[in-house]
Amino acid sequence: MNAILALEDGTWIKGVSAGAPGETAGEVVFNTSMTGYQEVLTDPSYAGQIVTMTAPQIGNYGITAADMESGAPQVAGFIVRDLSPIASNWRSQLTLREYLTKHHIVAIGDIDTRALTRKLRSVGVMRGVIATGSALDPDALVARARAIPLMEGADLVKDVTCATAYDFTASLADTVAEATFGVTPLKRAKRQLRVAAYDFGIKTNILRRLAAHGCDVRVFPATTPAADVLATSPDGIFLSNGPGDPAAVTYAIDNVRTLVDTATTPVFGICLGHQLLGLALGARTYKLKFGHRGANHPVKQLDSSRIEITSQNHGFAVDPDTLPAHARVTHLNLYDGTVEGLRHVDKPIYSVQYHPEASPGPHDADYLFTQFIEEMEKR
Repeated sequence: MNAILALEDGTWIKGVSAGAPGETAGEVVFNTSMTGYQEVLTDPSYAGQIVTMTAPQIGNYGITAADMESGAPQVAGFIVRDLSPIASNWRSQLTLREYLTKHHIVAIGDIDTRALTRKLRSVGVMRGVIATGSALDPDALVARARAIPLMEGADLVKDVTCATAYDFTASLADTVAEATFGVTPLKRAKRQLRVAAYDFGIKTNILRRLAAHGCDVRVFPATTPAADVLATSPDGIFLSNGPGDPAAVTYAIDNVRTLVDTATTPVFGICLGHQLLGLALGARTYKLKFGHRGANHPVKQLDSSRIEITSQNHGFAVDPDTLPAHARVTHLNLYDGTVEGLRHVDKPIYSVQYHPEASPGPHDADYLFTQFIEEMEKR
């Protein structure tokens, strides 16, 4: 079946359908990971986005339930150069095409993803539409792309957060060894620690890593008042990843500000949680031209000059020039010098822009979970 990708700048590209038939719209971005497409598809941080995979062939190892980062695909659409027709993997339960079709994800293949990525890198991410069928009107699709709401000002957290609080149970924690391929935690807590996790679009492997380090995790909806979370007497509070513009999630900023001002409990944020912490501290955030999405981003830890290769997925960043005196930058991106980590100078409150739990990606930054454990054990 024919398919067309139409962009807001008037560009349209013809390809073939690689998933479900129909039409979808979103912000077109690119991810440079060579593998990990299943984790990308199911990461709630990609809500509202059409993801271009830069690796030339996608789908080689199929789909496996144990590798999901949420219960279903979260992307608005998917773009590949070559969709593998088979899954060569003993763990595979579905081919990628079967999975996309089953979950009604519109995708396009047989297009020059290198050229598309170069355009997005040069011009910036753009709104786009993927449509399938035999009688498609490119001009009409371009017009629809231009009518899509911008990512700036979009609160997408409300669409992906859990409806009610829940415990990450022992039965789920039993999957840790399989899901992390035997990666040994650097430190396991001396006692079972209670972590309250705000769900702004939390990835399952974050919960797995916390469990692997010896934590009991209770997950709270993004709108839960800080006072209600603190009333459960957690040993630590975790601020998760998530989609959209952090400045638009005002209720979360207010809750994090309350935690910063009143709590003595350690607070650890990742990705959107990092941006929300920056905003709660008084800084501003801004949209990056094309964002950081991939599993190979070098980051420098300023205190030690240690270089980490990190997994990243974000389109906004914290402006370092707006940070108050009681916060400091701890990590920098070596590609563009943007802020990758910050810390409160007086309290055990810190965050990173990248994903130490990986999935996909390297485990260079798993020490951050160790640091969180040590902060909680001091209480």
